[in-house]
Amino acid sequence: MMIDTSSHDDASYQAALASVRHAIDHFKGFSNEERLALARELDQLEGLAEKLASGRVEIVLFGEISTGKSALINALVGREVADVSVQGGWTRQVWRVGWDGCGHCLPGLAQSQVVLVDTPGLNEVDGATRTQMAHDAAARADIILFVTDSDLNDTEYSALVELATSHKPILLVLNKADLYTPGQLEELLRSLTGPRLVGLVAPSNVISAAADPKAVEYVVESADGSVHSEWRRPRPDVESVRRRVLELLRQGGKALVALNGAMYAADKSDYIAALRVQMREERAAATVWSYAVTKSIAVAINPLPAADVLGGTAVDVTMVATLARVYGITLTTANARALVHAILRAAGWVLLGEAVTHVAAALFKGMTLGYGTVLTALPQGAAAGYGSYLVGQAARYYLAHGASWGREAPKTVVNRILDLTDKESVLAQLKEEIRRKIRLNPYVGGAESR
Repeated sequence: MMIDTSSHDDASYQAALASVRHAIDHFKGFSNEERLALARELDQLEGLAEKLASGRVEIVLFGEISTGKSALINALVGREVADVSVQGGWTRQVWRVGWDGCGHCLPGLAQSQVVLVDTPGLNEVDGATRTQMAHDAAARADIILFVTDSDLNDTEYSALVELATSHKPILLVLNKADLYTPGQLEELLRSLTGPRLVGLVAPSNVISAAADPKAVEYVVESADGSVHSEWRRPRPDVESVRRRVLELLRQGGKALVALNGAMYAADKSDYIAALRVQMREERAAATVWSYAVTKSIAVAINPLPAADVLGGTAVDVTMVATLARVYGITLTTANARALVHAILRAAGWVLLGEAVTHVAAALFKGMTLGYGTVLTALPQGAAAGYGSYLVGQAARYYLAHGASWGREAPKTVVNRILDLTDKESVLAQLKEEIRRKIRLNPYVGGAESR
C-alpha cells in the first residue's frame, strides 16, 4: 500500500516558512541599536525566507583548496561557470550557480531550482574569514558535498565531524579519481568508508569522481601507416555524484528542505535571543554603574544639606526608568519611583548605613554652611553610590524577568545581590571616581586630601 506523504510535506514546508517569518517578526520589537548589531542575522533570515518561498535547493561544496570544488561545479553544470586555478584558492566569496540541467524541482513550487554553492577552501591565506564564510553557507545547505582528492587529513576530518552535527545529508566526493590506479582507488574508497567515518557519512554517500581529468596521450596510426601521438582530455566523470544527489532529492527533497529551514531558523532564533540578552545585560550593567557614579559625585560635592538627599533619590528613579528602556519595558516615572521604594524597603537595615551617613553629613553641612562638603565628600558620596548600585542591581533582576519578581520576594533577591557583591571593592571604586572628579573641580578645594 502506497502512502501519500505529499500533503504532510506541504504542511511541514509551510510550517518551516512560517517559523522563519516569525523569527524575522521578532526584530520589530528590537531597539535601533539591537537591530544594527543583529543586521547580519536579520539578512540571513530574510535570505532563508526568500529561499523557502521560491523553493530553492542549495547544495554546498565544502573542502580544502585545490580539491576541485570549482571543477566539479563546471562538470555538473556542463559548462565553464567557475574559474579553475592550478594554484587553488581562487574562491574569495561564497557564490551560487543554478544547476538547470539536473532536471529536478520541488513539488508544488513552480519557481523551484537546484543551486550549487561554491565556498572558499580551508587553510587559505586569511583562512579564518573564509572558513567562517564556508561554514555559514554549509549551515544553510540542504545537501553538502564534501570534496577531497585523497584520504582525509586532520583538518578535513575535523571539518567533517563538525558538519555531521548538523544532521544533513553529506556526500563525500573523492575527486581526481583519474590520478589513481584501480587498486589505489579501491584502497582509498575502502579507507573513506572505514571505521573512522562510521556515523559521519553513510557508505552509500562515498563517491568517486573525475571532474577535470588530466590529458591522456594516445598513439594514433594513420591510414598510411604512419604513427603519431595526441594528447586528449577525457570527458569529466561526475555521473555518480549527479545520480546520488537526485536520488536524495527524489526520496524526500521537500521534507529535507523544510527540516533544514526550520532547524536553521531555530538556531538563529536561539543565537539572536542569547545575543540580545547579552547586549541588554551589558548595557544595563553600564547604566547602573554610570548612575551610581553620578549619584556618588552629585551627593559628595553638593554643599546644600538637604538637596543632596533629594537629588540622590531623583537619580535612582531616573536610573530605573533608563533601565526599563534598556529591557524594552514601558515604565512611568511614578512606577519607577514605586519600584525604587519597594527595593529600599526590601533592603531594610542594609541601607541604614547610607541613611545615617546622609543625615550626619547633612547636619554637618548645615552647621558649617556648606563648607563641610570637603570633609564629607568621600564617605557620603560613596555610601550614596553604593545604595544606588544595589537599587540598580535589584531593578535589573526585576526588569530582566519581565517587570516581575517571579516566585521570589524582593527581600530574597536583594539579599542574594548583597551576598554576590564585593562591597569594599564597589566603595573603593566609587571613592576613586569622587577623588578624580574633585581633582578636576576647582570649586571644591582641599577635598583632594581626603
